[in-house]
Amino acid sequence: MINLGNISKYRGQLMGFAIIIVMLFHVNTPRGDAFYGLRRMGNLGVDIFFFLSGIGLWFSWAKQQNWKRFYYNRALRIYPIWLIVAGYYYISRFNPGHASYALPFGGTGNAVADSWIDLFGDVLFNWDFWLHDELTFWYVPATMMMYLFAPLYMELVRRHGVMRWLAVLPLMWCIIVQYVTPIHQAVGHIEIFWSRVPIFMLGINIAEAVRQNRETDGAAWWMIVPLWVLSLGSCIWLEQMRHGKFPLYTERMLYIVLAVTTIFIVSEALRRCSWRPVHAVLSWVGGISLEIYLTHVEFIYKPLQRMQLGYWPTFLLMLAISLPVAWIASKICSYIIKGIKGGFY
Repeated sequence: MINLGNISKYRGQLMGFAIIIVMLFHVNTPRGDAFYGLRRMGNLGVDIFFFLSGIGLWFSWAKQQNWKRFYYNRALRIYPIWLIVAGYYYISRFNPGHASYALPFGGTGNAVADSWIDLFGDVLFNWDFWLHDELTFWYVPATMMMYLFAPLYMELVRRHGVMRWLAVLPLMWCIIVQYVTPIHQAVGHIEIFWSRVPIFMLGINIAEAVRQNRETDGAAWWMIVPLWVLSLGSCIWLEQMRHGKFPLYTERMLYIVLAVTTIFIVSEALRRCSWRPVHAVLSWVGGISLEIYLTHVEFIYKPLQRMQLGYWPTFLLMLAISLPVAWIASKICSYIIKGIKGGFY
């Protein structure tokens, strides 16, 4: 039997697993390296995060369908650490009179004013991701956008179960964005966002079954394992042999299958693992995964990269530095959040 409730039970550990493979993805390897294809698969961790995020949001929404409270809690979780990290990153690179990108609608015509507008847009919600596909911290503005439409979708699903089929819509949209030229020219630059919407919606779709601890027939493993092997093998081959020769959204469709089956397999492995330190460490890492994501590339990995230590020494050193840095950042933000909540209530 497969207890779907294990996905929620081990959510923290799964998030820890996901951020570790994301970090593996961010360390560069030569194109011809035998490990290149598997390393490239590390961005699968992002899909795992979006799937788990959809489940977590449903749990929150099921307790209280309050839009104001929902957005308030989401903002409290993201904005303190976001404003600290993104604020430091963009302000430290700020050059009055020189906006990092061209502003929409031609800007104001005043270079200094445009640079300040660009700065505020980046610090508040990384608008250059939406305008120009600037990928620094892209996961956070993408998550913010999904949070915006999540209550509407969850309420539709809660009232009308058939609305779960709306998850097909973003699959169609990815094809439309890729091949319908006017749409591709308008919004094709944020493919990395569009192709993650389906896995997020699927997380919401399965969340009620997870919340109710429903069980499935153990024969499901005969479906899950072959699908995992097929999707993983295909993705590794595509990255190793044909990287850059196909539209990225096509592989991200395989990621949907790979992410869901990986979550089932890792959840089962965690259920069978009786060594508590594994659970404790992964859960702790998962608890500071947002802080790790925001700090490890720009502030830790890139300086290490210049040292040319090699793949595994770089990764291990980045991990060793990132964990305490992220933990300290999370503690600072927890004090900020407590202060805000204290003032709010």
